[in-house]
Amino acid sequence: MSLKFTILGCGSSLGIPRIDGYYGNCDPKNKKNIRSRCSALIRSKNLNILIDTSPDIKSQLLQNNINNIDKVFYTHLHADQTHGINELRVFSLKFKKKIPIYADKLTRNYLKDSFEYCFKSYNNYPSILDAKPLKQKHIFNDNKKKIIIKSLKVDHGSIKSICYIINDKCAYVPDVKKIKNKDLKYLKKLKYFIVDCLGYNSHPTHFNLEDALHIVNKIKPKRVILTNLSNEIDYNQIKKMLPKNVIPAHDGLTVLI
Repeated sequence: MSLKFTILGCGSSLGIPRIDGYYGNCDPKNKKNIRSRCSALIRSKNLNILIDTSPDIKSQLLQNNINNIDKVFYTHLHADQTHGINELRVFSLKFKKKIPIYADKLTRNYLKDSFEYCFKSYNNYPSILDAKPLKQKHIFNDNKKKIIIKSLKVDHGSIKSICYIINDKCAYVPDVKKIKNKDLKYLKKLKYFIVDCLGYNSHPTHFNLEDALHIVNKIKPKRVILTNLSNEIDYNQIKKMLPKNVIPAHDGLTVLI
């Protein structure tokens, strides 16, 4: 059985529309322009592995009929990737066990400081999460199917973010400004490259379209999906501009890896 990779949310930090109803350049009549904040899901037959807990994670899981989360990996500590963490509580209560989360040291410390109640029991409220260090490679087994998740540090402004590489076939890097040349060898021969593309103009902490296509030309993946799209980018307009193997993401987009 193939793994399924679902882009639960592909919007930038304010989502589209913004909370005040603003769509920017995006056509509100096109449902693919309605973008929640970035989260993703790796699914095998018996495992659901979440990447990031965006503030929209509850609606994302409901819309995709996901009724269990087994593990969570975090890309970095920013609010649009972490502040839906409380929604994991129901899965811990439902299955009477802590959910393991994996994150680099900076992100682990931030989560434990900001959401202490998730990691430390208080009176009649048990902790729901088990914080684990992020390794360069994690291997999980689902019957005879192996899920190998590799982590690669990339630059995201003043901090590092994590690019996750799944079974050497799919790389997911929703927040990135620079990938070092020495690390490009880990991104060769990909079936899918899912990459940050905040907008058209240069940005201090994110790839723009030019940056994304530049790295694509270096690593030459089979297919490319642009994510973390701001309201500067209309779905139909950018689709007309892209090479045949590159598409914009939309919420709920699922690929087999």
